[in-house]
Amino acid sequence: MDAESGGCGAAGARARNKSWRSELLLAYQSLGVVYGEVATSPLYVYRSAFAGGDIGHSEGNEEIYGVLSLVFWTLTLVTLLKYVLIVLRADDGGEGGTFALYSLICRRVGAGLLPGAGADDDLKEQRDGAAVAAASPPTSSVRSALQQRRELQWLLLLFALLGTSMVIGDGVLTPAVSVFSAVSGLKLSMVNEEHQYVLLPVTCVILVGLFALQHFGTHRVGFLFAPIVSLWLLCISVIGVYNIIYWNPHIYKALSPYYMYRFLQKTQVGGWMSLGGILLCVTGSEAMYADLGHFSQSSIRLAFTTVVYPSLILAYMGQAAYISRHHSFEKNHHIGFYVSVPEKIRWPVLGIAVLAAVVGSQAVITGTFSVIKQCCSLNCFPRVKIVHTSSTVHGQIYIPEINWILMVLCLAVTIGFRDTKHMANAQGLAVITVMIVTTCLMSLVIVLCWNKNVIFALAFLLFFGAIEAIYFSASLVKFHEGAWVPIILSMIFLMVMCVWHYGTAKKYEFDVDNKVSISWLLDLGPSLGIVRVRGIGLIHTEIMSGIPAIFSHFVTNLPAFHQVLVFLCIKSVSVPHVQPEERFLVGRIGLKQYRLYRVVVRYGYRDVQQDSLEFEKALVSSIAEFIRSGDSDQNGYLNGSDSPYERLSIISKGLPFQEDSEPDGSPESSTLKETNPKLVSSKSRRVRFVLPENAQINSEVRSELHELTEAREAGMSFIMGRSYMKAKSGSSLIKRITINFIYEFLMRNSRSPAYAANVPHVSTLEVGMVCQV
Repeated sequence: MDAESGGCGAAGARARNKSWRSELLLAYQSLGVVYGEVATSPLYVYRSAFAGGDIGHSEGNEEIYGVLSLVFWTLTLVTLLKYVLIVLRADDGGEGGTFALYSLICRRVGAGLLPGAGADDDLKEQRDGAAVAAASPPTSSVRSALQQRRELQWLLLLFALLGTSMVIGDGVLTPAVSVFSAVSGLKLSMVNEEHQYVLLPVTCVILVGLFALQHFGTHRVGFLFAPIVSLWLLCISVIGVYNIIYWNPHIYKALSPYYMYRFLQKTQVGGWMSLGGILLCVTGSEAMYADLGHFSQSSIRLAFTTVVYPSLILAYMGQAAYISRHHSFEKNHHIGFYVSVPEKIRWPVLGIAVLAAVVGSQAVITGTFSVIKQCCSLNCFPRVKIVHTSSTVHGQIYIPEINWILMVLCLAVTIGFRDTKHMANAQGLAVITVMIVTTCLMSLVIVLCWNKNVIFALAFLLFFGAIEAIYFSASLVKFHEGAWVPIILSMIFLMVMCVWHYGTAKKYEFDVDNKVSISWLLDLGPSLGIVRVRGIGLIHTEIMSGIPAIFSHFVTNLPAFHQVLVFLCIKSVSVPHVQPEERFLVGRIGLKQYRLYRVVVRYGYRDVQQDSLEFEKALVSSIAEFIRSGDSDQNGYLNGSDSPYERLSIISKGLPFQEDSEPDGSPESSTLKETNPKLVSSKSRRVRFVLPENAQINSEVRSELHELTEAREAGMSFIMGRSYMKAKSGSSLIKRITINFIYEFLMRNSRSPAYAANVPHVSTLEVGMVCQV
């Protein structure tokens, strides 16, 4: 027994050591992905705080001590306390970000505005059911209000989209601010005004190169990100320690909140206006939560508390120590990071700073791609081309349209402002707006998801909301000095997202209202009144019950269809990930001899959709398993009901099959041959399902599987609906403008449904319909 217990103890110790090694590795990797933006903030915080002329730098050092105290406590309260210790706990299946909070609230409340609600009911029960059953208080007034009042649901969605639009705006501003601030170190090495002709071109070249290389992905150079940021953090912390020891060893006294009071008392309105620059010390805090899905809570906390936070505090203290002993350079507008760097190492530090700024900008750009991909999954953004730059690393994507839009806007901001002051004002407003959105949504999560007393939620909202409201007011007052940029950008992106969501919701309502009942299909007779041709026909539809209008529209004009017909509904559900064994819901429509099936394919808002070949294999194998398992319902409908889940079954594992290439004359190959000369190859495919050993299969099931096999050999065709939206006559002017002009413009300039679904063009047929909404 002792030996056994000793062995178990040794095994447990090895497991714990392995777990700690994994956490340390994740913490190290998170430095290059999560903390690039916040790590480069010392480049421009002090410069932005003093740049506007709102505060001076007197011999008594009240200003610099007050700024340091504000930076320390803002970084401690907002980043460390709010995000690291509280917000990181509100993960949605390991994922973070604005949509994660929105998804948590909608699932727990049981309300939402996303089309097709109900496709994830069973996933909600599995994910949240145990927690709800364990600690579910009586129905609160907050939950009841959100469930019953649709205007509150719209407000909640609008709030989430506002935060998302500001994140996209941050993707425009952060590369401009970070790279320009890093390159600004050249000023100290140039005489007179030469830097005016160098800084802007160098910054633009770096930005163009950064965006131009996005399509290659980061998997080839991603391993360099963590070492670069680690070296940068080591560099600024060592310089900070040097400046503290050499210039002002007593600078630690400025960490006292007393100096915040002295600062605001002396500077008054000027000190309040300078808060917009001080705010930049917490840029990148939201990235910790948004990138939660790539790392773990413990690894992000470990990296911040042991490496990032101490390094930043030492860097800010070191800069303040140097500035507190130098008062003459303010006249030359050189106050900032590089003046505190010893001249002998200034060039190496400049090179490391540029690399760190590029890494931080890359993380923000990649995060922007990820956010837009989530919006597309939830029908809140027009369809765009999404390229997966790595076949092994999850989440590495590239969106060409967004990349070039970001580049043009980033260059416009850089060339238009040409200084850190205005760009920092713009970035500050975008950052604090996202933080306010997170605070408000988080207060709802505390009540609705964590089942805490409303007092705790109010305390969280009032404490952090008050801090952020002060910074927001200081940033908003700089409207004419650059803060108008994120407002304009966010309003444009918010309008696009709202119009697209509204138009998509109206289209879904039209599809539901105009769907054909199953009884109409059965009334067509035994042959359904159409000629059946070989192959599998996939009809893409948004509805999960009934017959889509495009099918009736198609067979009315062309009464012929495939021998196997599948109504395919691809749904993005309000969970981050759907496991492969929970992805396919398969059901039957009508009698077995009709060979009509309904398949609902579910993806989470962070899931990567399979390529067309793998998807076809998974789809066919799921249908085959549904047939083999012998569905209990013989007809696939109940009393004419079109309820989407009365006869749909979850297929956890499809029936495996093999596709063999054989010569055309092989006696074992199917007698069905390809007739399209463009699609004929020298070898035909032979599909063979691998049945379990000792499987008892009756002749009817075997016949149905054989027909599915023949249809698979003949090939698949994809029938897509192409809708043209028009507002009904008598609609309001706003609705006509929204649908007939704005939404129609977005539809024509977005990717087609076939392209977004990764459907092969050679096998695609689009059916056009005019939708009067």
